[in-house]
Amino acid sequence: MNSFRRLLPSATSLIVFEAAGRHENFTRAAEELGMSQAAVSYAVRGLEEQLGVPLFHRVHRAVELTDVGERFHADVSAGLARIQKSAEDIRAKGREVNVTLAASTAFASMWMLPRLPRLRQDLPEVDLRIQTSVRELDLEEESIPLAVRGGGDPVDWPRYHTALLAPEVINAVASPAFVEAHGMPETPAELARHRLIWLEEPVRKACDWPEWFASAGVSYTSQSKGLVINDYVLVIQAVLAGEGIALGWQHLTGGQTRSGALLPVGGHVLETGQAFYIVWPRSRELNAHAARVRDWLLQEGQRDREASATG
Repeated sequence: MNSFRRLLPSATSLIVFEAAGRHENFTRAAEELGMSQAAVSYAVRGLEEQLGVPLFHRVHRAVELTDVGERFHADVSAGLARIQKSAEDIRAKGREVNVTLAASTAFASMWMLPRLPRLRQDLPEVDLRIQTSVRELDLEEESIPLAVRGGGDPVDWPRYHTALLAPEVINAVASPAFVEAHGMPETPAELARHRLIWLEEPVRKACDWPEWFASAGVSYTSQSKGLVINDYVLVIQAVLAGEGIALGWQHLTGGQTRSGALLPVGGHVLETGQAFYIVWPRSRELNAHAARVRDWLLQEGQRDREASATG
């Protein structure tokens, strides 16, 4: 950095030179910059002395760039334009209050929506925009600052920073009405004899009933799947309507379980060893509002984990 200070002209002299070269008139440059004509002339003369070459031909009251001056002016103009654009982008990011979060429909509906009143209370200056998709969006390509991702490991997303939101923990859930009508299955083997609701994700890979039963040491085969739904929100709505038993991802269904709207059944919990993460691109810095949203999400995730541990 010390070598830059010795070799490079001051920013003021470059700004004055850019205006003088653009107008090829010291008086008009002075008017634009709010300086005197003498101050412009002095700054240009100092720049020429520092570089050791004349940058302008001076003919009576007119000036025009020399060949060297034209080349230098083109470089200075391009450099100042890039600096100006970068500064404007930084200022715009600092002023931006809209924060987009990319997530699955299930996360948006079952995790975020119940928390929106608290988000508005805690972060009143932030306008949150939730963008749902059946596929994982490219945050850099879509210019989205934050996303929720699961079913993987941080090493699978080398272009993103990651922070743990919730471990993947899966139990079986039913409605109180279903249990009242059909009895409470106490073990996975008992549960296997009940009507099950299946999730078939169109893109994202998700744990299914055979995998869940296998983790409990039960070999499960079924001639018919019965009810199959490709949207997890609809799966849980079907459970609440008493249509059967479904797998419950605890970070999504924990609130309904604690309220009694859903009941854990089957006596088995699968901890997959995977987790759900908040991710954001390594290629750019989060602005202040996006960083606050990220931190708020992580605090909510910690609150959930503490509630699960004590409940």
